[in-house]
Amino acid sequence: MQLTVNGSPTPLADGATVADLVAERGGGHDRVAVALNGDVVPRSSWPATRLSPGDTVEVLAPTAGG
Repeated sequence: MQLTVNGSPTPLADGATVADLVAERGGGHDRVAVALNGDVVPRSSWPATRLSPGDTVEVLAPTAGG
């Protein structure tokens, strides 16, 4: 299936979950937040939150700087 992740078209296996997406992108689960179609997905819900074709996902990680 095709979705948009952080503004870029991204292919992902059918039936994938938010947890699958974060793992595939190599992000540390404890260091990212995920929004699906504009709504924050609680980390505890990632394994049960299925993605659908056309979804828009934002995977956000904190950055340090000054």
